[in-house]
Amino acid sequence: MFFSKKVDKNLVAFMDGTMVALEKVADPVFAEKMMGDGFAIEPTSNDVFAPCDGEITVVFPTFHAYGITREDGVEVLLHLGIDTVELGGEGFTAIVSVGDKVKSGDKLGTMDINRIKELEKPTTSMLIVTSRETVTLLKEDQTVSALEHIATID
Repeated sequence: MFFSKKVDKNLVAFMDGTMVALEKVADPVFAEKMMGDGFAIEPTSNDVFAPCDGEITVVFPTFHAYGITREDGVEVLLHLGIDTVELGGEGFTAIVSVGDKVKSGDKLGTMDINRIKELEKPTTSMLIVTSRETVTLLKEDQTVSALEHIATID
């Protein structure tokens, strides 16, 4: 008899802030869902958390983006800010590394939103499901707290 482990389809807020539909993001690559479905958060605090359980598969050298692969193969990308790769890591820290196993809500790093704004980059941060599953939003245009259940992967 085989048992399949049920994978949690829920996504939690990876930052405090206001949840925004991906189509409203001021970057066409994200807004037009060229990389996949997802959502964005206009952050109000600096801490960045894992939106789901999985393994860290990407930590960009500039710490502005993280890839997480879930046990079921779903791939999630967190992209912090818009055009922030141009900052060369300024304003970002990471406390995880590729290969780390994370649980939903584990801290991944920080994004100094005040510094990012001083450097004239938008702080809008995106969660993209790059493996092409669809995302159902539960809290669009609402204030969300980090670790709050705000979306599901379908």
